[in-house]
Amino acid sequence: MSKLWSPIVAALKPYVPGEQPRMTDLVKLNTNESPYGPSEKALGAIRAAADTDLRLYPDPVALGLREAIAARHQVSVGEVFVGNGSDEVLAHTFAALLKHDRPLLFPDISYSFYTTYAGLFGIEAVEVPLDAAFRIDIADYRRPSGAVILPNPNAPTGIGLPLAEIERLVAEHPGQPVVIDEAYIDFGGESAIALVPKYDNLLVVQTFSKSRALAGLRVGFAIGQRPLIEALERVKDSFSYPLGRAAQAGATAAIEDEAWFEATRGKIIASRAKLTSELEKRGFEVLPSQANFVFARHPGHAGQTLAAKLRERAVIVRHFAKPRIADFLRITIGTDAECAKLVAALDEVL
Repeated sequence: MSKLWSPIVAALKPYVPGEQPRMTDLVKLNTNESPYGPSEKALGAIRAAADTDLRLYPDPVALGLREAIAARHQVSVGEVFVGNGSDEVLAHTFAALLKHDRPLLFPDISYSFYTTYAGLFGIEAVEVPLDAAFRIDIADYRRPSGAVILPNPNAPTGIGLPLAEIERLVAEHPGQPVVIDEAYIDFGGESAIALVPKYDNLLVVQTFSKSRALAGLRVGFAIGQRPLIEALERVKDSFSYPLGRAAQAGATAAIEDEAWFEATRGKIIASRAKLTSELEKRGFEVLPSQANFVFARHPGHAGQTLAAKLRERAVIVRHFAKPRIADFLRITIGTDAECAKLVAALDEVL
């Protein structure tokens, strides 16, 4: 701690990202990245953008990308906001929409960036406990609040809510922003984007990092009615950090490559079912997942110990040393070959 720090810095608890280790022959199943490379069309667009025009600033409003997103989701361009990864979109959302006289609500077991952003932006927050089955119960959000944010499917549990429950949550909070973070929606959930025309308080956030395999490019977006998007734009334009040329080009091509998208997410969903079955055969409890990962625990082995022993075998998974979930491992769905190596390593450990 330095005496030169602003007071808010000393009080912050920064987000801890998943490890990016440099190990040979590593089976990396800890950060929910896609096991497959990006669309060839996206890669081609990125290569084409890497020309002498990189000397020029990018389009500050990313019009081409927003048009492509709007076309796919059947909304207007003015209802689309883009940012440098969904984390930046969320940061602008916290600043623009989620600070009110009453507290912000989000799940107690959820994406830990929510707590970080609440602290960074001075937002009073209340963590709403998941139920005994690690599910979000919409009824628990019927309490005084200024706004609500929750992931669907939730992370790190992977459990999703049906669209009817999301609509009930939005309808029960009129006049309050409700943000649905859909980073993993493409692996089995039903997007709340369909509700945007009906509800002026709903903002839906998605990312290109997971189902579009562009985690290294950093592109995210939000969809909502125009007043919400305008609020995000006002915050973004106070920082002036538009998406780069390569990011705009690659993301535009990626969202237009529907055949690649359907094929790769289908493979991940199938591999998830296979891995779940293999884990259950070995005595694991696996929560029902609609994401590109599973959340599992073994009754006879501590989560931290399992994670350490897997690491010794060059298999990396994510462990959270937190109450209620300390014995769980979050395991990204890899290729079938990677999942087989994980299972073989578990057989040695168990």
